[in-house]
Amino acid sequence: MTTYILLINWTEQGIKAVRESPKRLDAVRKELADMGGEFREFYLTMGKYDMVAVCEAPDDAVMARLALRVGMGGNVRTQTMKAFSEKAYREIINSLG
Repeated sequence: MTTYILLINWTEQGIKAVRESPKRLDAVRKELADMGGEFREFYLTMGKYDMVAVCEAPDDAVMARLALRVGMGGNVRTQTMKAFSEKAYREIINSLG
């Protein structure tokens, strides 16, 4: 499985309905599980982003589909980053020669 970091901000629509946010998170968590992935961690944050999620998915297409489906709801905007573990990082650096 590939790890992804999602940086999430509420839209104006999303913050107006913030009390429903936990239900929306549960629905997205289930949707990702149905696609073969999972939420590893989720944080409410202070600063530039309102929330951060660490997810795993079988491939980039699954994560892209999830991000698009979440965005279609209009409650949040996401930025998705593919993440490499420390082991993968070391392998990449060592492969430089």
